[in-house]
Amino acid sequence: MRDMKKALHELQEKIGYFFEDETLLKQALTHSSFANEQKINKLHNYERLEFLGDAVLELVSSEFLYKENPDMPEGQLTRLRASMVCEPALAYCARDIDLGAYILLGKGEEATGGRNRDSITSDVMEAVIGAIFLDGGIERAKDYIYRFVLSDLEDKILFLDSKTLLQEEIQKKNTAQLRYELVEETGPDHDKQFRVEAYLDGQLIGTGLGRTKKAAEQQAAYQALVKIKR
Repeated sequence: MRDMKKALHELQEKIGYFFEDETLLKQALTHSSFANEQKINKLHNYERLEFLGDAVLELVSSEFLYKENPDMPEGQLTRLRASMVCEPALAYCARDIDLGAYILLGKGEEATGGRNRDSITSDVMEAVIGAIFLDGGIERAKDYIYRFVLSDLEDKILFLDSKTLLQEEIQKKNTAQLRYELVEETGPDHDKQFRVEAYLDGQLIGTGLGRTKKAAEQQAAYQALVKIKR
């Protein structure tokens, strides 16, 4: 990875928050594989900050949904919150700021594609929230969450429900036939990568990559939806 001090400054500029204690941000970006390789105490990886950030995110997103949807029942609020802060949703948010590029990974994790793995980038997204909360308090953490998690919700919900929404769009075209085709499967059993293509009446309309076939199909459906809605 490039110079760490420069990278930390660049990320802070990108998110619009500058840390009083920059070591918190570095910890939020440090995967256990890197900490272990560097012989750093395990408490210095992002896992404890992720635990904290998860709680802060749940509180802030709950308050947001409660205020924005005064007539929505509890069960529906719970489902909506779960979809907004689930692993694929947070990984989607992390990609918006290219958070994966700043993560400190061990050589083995780097070699197996950890930098682009949803499970890692979503965890780091929560760890950064935890770091901001400790450094600047709940209001600064809330600013970050509103800007990078709770913004563009329409697009994010479209992404999360893309297969269902695409099917609904296709059903409006009575003769249109949609199919997904698995075109590539790479990597060892514990870290598979799937590439899926979506076809409408034999024409390629979307391509997706994911750790599961379902996730790859969701990506392909989202790409197809964006094309259809243009």
